[in-house]
Amino acid sequence: MPGLTSLPPFPEDVPTHPLLIVDYELIKAGDEQEIDKLWKAATELGFWYLKNHGVDEGAGAMFDMGQETLALPLEEKMKYEQGDQGFSFGYKASGVQFMDDKGTKDITEFLNISKDDALAWPTPFHRTYPSTVNARMESTVRPFIEQSLAVSNFLIDVLNDKLGLPKGALAELHQVDRASGCTARCIKAPPMVERENKTFLNPHTDFGSLSFLHNRLGGLQVLPPGADKWYYVKPLPGHAICNIGDALNIFSGGILRSNLHRVMPPPKDQAQHERWSLVFFTRPNDDVTLRALAEKSPKIAEAVSKAPLGKYEPGVTAKQWLARRVGSQRATNYKGPESWKERIGTEETTIPLSQAY
Repeated sequence: MPGLTSLPPFPEDVPTHPLLIVDYELIKAGDEQEIDKLWKAATELGFWYLKNHGVDEGAGAMFDMGQETLALPLEEKMKYEQGDQGFSFGYKASGVQFMDDKGTKDITEFLNISKDDALAWPTPFHRTYPSTVNARMESTVRPFIEQSLAVSNFLIDVLNDKLGLPKGALAELHQVDRASGCTARCIKAPPMVERENKTFLNPHTDFGSLSFLHNRLGGLQVLPPGADKWYYVKPLPGHAICNIGDALNIFSGGILRSNLHRVMPPPKDQAQHERWSLVFFTRPNDDVTLRALAEKSPKIAEAVSKAPLGKYEPGVTAKQWLARRVGSQRATNYKGPESWKERIGTEETTIPLSQAY
């Protein structure tokens, strides 16, 4: 499995930000103390560790599939490239996205596999994929996506109830059998001994509802509320990292926090190794309008009443929001410093310019 062979430990002398550890088995059992911990994490930082989720074995197989696929010749991979129009599924080559207001190109490559394609297999729903993906679609990809959906949607249901929404209100917006931007992504970043001005993934909020991340090396950094510098999140064996995205932030009238984060080279000796990560993004159905569900929850209505008018009414569907944010990252769409503003999500914080941790 990528990322598990003779890796140096995460250093103890770099600034890190603690995350609450949420036990998924306790959440499933209805443990009120654990549910309160999830709520605290989702509303204060928007990030938490998740243990006992049962997806580690499936994630390992997905890392193997990703390694096989990203090892294919570039010419073969480029047959499945996403393109510049905001289409999210397929292969993304290194250097096709810009990372800052200067137009600096990125250095990572990744593969996005659509939930809809995996569940419709062998009939293409959005697109086709390399042979290495097809060979593992039934044995690896589909089971991983189904497991990730089950965990993510259960957590969303718990947050639904804590928001004071009617039972199933958020589930209605995340129906598995309807088209959505839900995606499994396998990411490869090169070894990075020289750290200066190198970013693997620029500061951003996530586009969808809930992200479910598996990684082995450091690199993920968060900007805590009110902070003016970035902090690493230390990977913990057997623990995934979950975070709230823009859609849940909007649906909740800002109660659930979609927090700024970025990915830098791993710290110290870890930077000498390739960095592999795997994430499942749960996103609303394509035709869902992004807006606060104030009419369904007094708690959300109160939050919206305290916010600037229209803040949680972007006036677009989930598909349109995703297409704008994906397309605005492409280097071919860079027109100058103002292009950076076109990719904005729900962030409320000024992004520190420093590349150092």
